[in-house]
Amino acid sequence: MRITFLLFMVFAVSWSQTPLERLENSPRHHEWVNFNVNDKTIQSFLVYPEVSENVPVVIVIHENRGLNDWARSMADQIAEMGYIALAPDFLSGTAPNGGGTADYADPDEARTGIYNLTPEYIKTLLDTAVDYSQAIPSGNGKVAVIGFCWGGSQSFSFATQSSAIETAIVCYGTGPTTAEEYSSIEVPVYGFYGGNDNRVNATIPMSESAMKNAGKFYEPIIYEGAGHGFFRAGEEENASPSNQNARERGLDRLRSILSSL
Repeated sequence: MRITFLLFMVFAVSWSQTPLERLENSPRHHEWVNFNVNDKTIQSFLVYPEVSENVPVVIVIHENRGLNDWARSMADQIAEMGYIALAPDFLSGTAPNGGGTADYADPDEARTGIYNLTPEYIKTLLDTAVDYSQAIPSGNGKVAVIGFCWGGSQSFSFATQSSAIETAIVCYGTGPTTAEEYSSIEVPVYGFYGGNDNRVNATIPMSESAMKNAGKFYEPIIYEGAGHGFFRAGEEENASPSNQNARERGLDRLRSILSSL
């Protein structure tokens, strides 16, 4: 009985951590690394798992809020699963003073910065991030991409443009808008969607049809009752049961997908 109580207390303490507290309490190695894209130095958050062998790298594409504490904590959670996580700050060099996400006055200004990025620039940044990931000495050369919200859409888009990744994971992001784009996809695409997110979910049938017609693998799962951003919202202190459930089920599914790399 005492053991059960102690386990519950450990879980409760872990559950109540804020993203910043998770990062501060993490036993994993965190560091900031840079690579260059055009005339900008891209600052990226790199997290290493505690493992004894070389493992794949997962590139984490943040939401339209930029590379904030939650995005970095998600990278840490992926590293906790046993994978190297690389989270580039797509806003690097775009803030008014030439900084990145942390240098924007507020999330709304960061969103404006995000939507000023061109598709060509985003692709070049991701191509460079893949090259960087493949050269990490403790990596095994395999690279996957996962994105959330805006990042989910970029993950799906990048799958149409790159043959260098193993899989694309799309968390509540929309797919490409033309059937032709899907024909170039060479990797499996896994989708995670909240049931109460029809803005995004209304685009799923088109993606399903285009992927099927092109003979590509696409597995969208909708978590009923969950809203947009449930991976983030599901771990907040006032999280709804539906978002909590979607987050936990989503993490289990993510572990399964990554284990197949």
